[in-house]
Amino acid sequence: MTELGIMFSGAFLAATLLPGGSEVLLVALLNKTPEAWVALVVVASIGNTLGAMTSFYLGRLGRLAKSPEALAAGKHAKGLALIERYGVWALLLSWAPVIGDILCLLAGWLRLALIPSLVMILIGKTIRYLIVAAAVLQWIA
Repeated sequence: MTELGIMFSGAFLAATLLPGGSEVLLVALLNKTPEAWVALVVVASIGNTLGAMTSFYLGRLGRLAKSPEALAAGKHAKGLALIERYGVWALLLSWAPVIGDILCLLAGWLRLALIPSLVMILIGKTIRYLIVAAAVLQWIA
């Protein structure tokens, strides 16, 4: 598997409800091939966004299993409050550890619009990877 395939897989899995650190993988691959930074950031962003959309769709399916009352009273209350207050804009925080996965799941559960959700998730995740890449490239330069 190529570096880009490894980056895509790692980013995808890290964005689902499975634990993983795609930033660490990006740092390692940037140290190995700094000239491929654009491709690595693009692939990481796409992979991580698709993984988040998996959580989004799991949230839509989860609506069958959890009532609104159960969700509002449970451990997802803070994430639910964020999305209820800011709507799709809260998904700009989809990159954030712990809460990001929950926000994507809840966005699906609340049936937020697909395209705006996808765009906000992609923007948030891309900015995060650009910041990581810029820091690494500055450090190794």
